Amino acid sequence: MSEQEVKTMEPEKQTDLDAQSKENIYRSYNYVGTKETIAYLFNDWSNSFNIGGSLQNRFILDVVKIDFGVNAIVNLFTGVWDMLNDMLFAGLVDNTRTRIGKFRPYIVALQIPLTLFGLLYWFLPYFFPNSSATFVPKLIFYFAFGIISETSGTLTGLAKGGYMATITPNPNERVRLITLAELLTGYMGEDMPSYIMGFIYDMIITGKWSMQLRTAFMTMGVSCALISSAFSFWFFLQSKERVPQTVEKPNIKEGMKAVLTNYPVLLMCLSDFLGGFGVGTDENNYWIDVHGSTHMINTLKALVSGISGPVGSISYAFVAPLRKRFSSRFLWVGADFYGDMCVLGFFLFGMYKKNYLKTWPMLIAYGFREFFSKLLFGVNKVINADLWNQAMDYCEWKNGYRMEATTSVAKNLVLKLQGIGMTSIRMMVMKKIGYVQGAKIGTQDERTKFWLFALATVVPFVTSILGIVPKMLWPLSKARERQMYYELSETRRHRINAYKEGLDENSEPAEA
Repeated sequence: MSEQEVKTMEPEKQTDLDAQSKENIYRSYNYVGTKETIAYLFNDWSNSFNIGGSLQNRFILDVVKIDFGVNAIVNLFTGVWDMLNDMLFAGLVDNTRTRIGKFRPYIVALQIPLTLFGLLYWFLPYFFPNSSATFVPKLIFYFAFGIISETSGTLTGLAKGGYMATITPNPNERVRLITLAELLTGYMGEDMPSYIMGFIYDMIITGKWSMQLRTAFMTMGVSCALISSAFSFWFFLQSKERVPQTVEKPNIKEGMKAVLTNYPVLLMCLSDFLGGFGVGTDENNYWIDVHGSTHMINTLKALVSGISGPVGSISYAFVAPLRKRFSSRFLWVGADFYGDMCVLGFFLFGMYKKNYLKTWPMLIAYGFREFFSKLLFGVNKVINADLWNQAMDYCEWKNGYRMEATTSVAKNLVLKLQGIGMTSIRMMVMKKIGYVQGAKIGTQDERTKFWLFALATVVPFVTSILGIVPKMLWPLSKARERQMYYELSETRRHRINAYKEGLDENSEPAEA
């Protein structure tokens, strides 16, 4: 249809045509091929292929033995240093322009050396065997390792975070990739290392195996790190950045403007900040220290998770129709609130006649909670992952350039400062409730057991509940989303044409 024919159409039909055109741009073709998609799935799988944060916590508590108070001080210093180097690395990344991209040079060059350095973490018990929780050389090493890990982790984290938002300019393809990754990698055994380590841990602490805990943690930790790093490295070699960056490098002033005018990022930051006041402990600490976390309990928990697992997989089928019917704001708030209600129900059942001390009733309640929470599992995972990408596109739409690294740092700066304090508070809370480090599993007193249950369930819910309020103010409605991506597609097309013709990107390319 010619431009003249469009102009002579009735206004209502012309409006419909404009809407249809924007919808077609919004649903443009896929950029990521089959091989790259497979690599993307394995990379997502590799990000979770580890023995689990809760078991790593037991590694520090039971094997390395770092005093709670000293650990809090170490976290304070590493956290402050992390904030100081954030802006330096953010500016470095955002001003990088190379033939292989803006983010890939850092990821590809640093992946292998940083993986090898990170393996030292699992050798701590061998470097300082049978040492006390306040042994000074061990604490110095732990402090130095934390500083170096935090520094290198900042640079690679900023690069990886920005990279994932640029592998495709099509928002629907991006959601498709996220959905596939979250759905399929669950069947690829990403939780298997934590199950295996949980089994080994139980066999050792119950005396059924004579293996040392430090040997088990070292073997599993090193193996998972090497496998995970290999698949991640493969993905970054196979994939590429496809969202064109501006030729001119944005300065610090423009970077701050990008943050201050990016309303979605401000809302996400505020939500995380208010939610960051949640005080709690990992739920595995409740099962270990209240119920003894025997092999039977872990096996039954794994069985329950296996039964509810298909429900979580099925929930991914709800993503596309729900995204079509509801706004991101509605899904973001709704999935969060629903999950909180599932946790609250689990807590109330545990409080009834002190069920939280009874293993079988709590295992049954755990099963019901897992089943109901998995109904919106897929929606919650995909929406939370895609909202940050939307916020980066919003920055480009409003400012004409992308500042993934600087925006990420600004978003996390206040949260990191808060996190430093909250990490120390959580450690002090563990001490306040009477938790005894190194005590035999299941022998904490009843008051401590109650607080472990509360800190794993209702306390984080109550102390972080205000985090839901900013989510209700998300600015991108369905119509505005379509408008944003239509205009972005036009801007990017013009930018690419200007590159090809050797023009300044603000110049008009020659007519075809």
